[in-house]
Amino acid sequence: MNEDLVRFLKTRLDEEADLARRCDGDGCGEWSAHGHTVDFCQADLAGFHPTIALHVALHDPARVLREIEAKRRILARHALSPAVGDPELPWDDRNDCQFDGDPWPCDDLIDIASPYTDHPDFPGRS
Repeated sequence: MNEDLVRFLKTRLDEEADLARRCDGDGCGEWSAHGHTVDFCQADLAGFHPTIALHVALHDPARVLREIEAKRRILARHALSPAVGDPELPWDDRNDCQFDGDPWPCDDLIDIASPYTDHPDFPGRS
């Protein structure tokens, strides 16, 4: 994996942020669950199993956007630090994570990417 992983993740995060913004409508606030009903601020939708209603409400657009911004900050911290051209590196030809010095992509980037491994554009997927 190389910088394709970061481009892939940024694209997925952009898509998810766009969808969350389109679901927010008038920006009325947090979604909530009440038994079999989800209050989407603009309307109540009934007929959910209570557990599913809680799950849907948990993914309100404002929360999704906060999570996306947190992931973007993690991506920024865990940028590629290429071995090429850096005489200060104590190792040979090993790209590393500028945040923790682990081989790049580091475990944090791999963890962020893990929910998307079934996506057809996932890097390295045939």
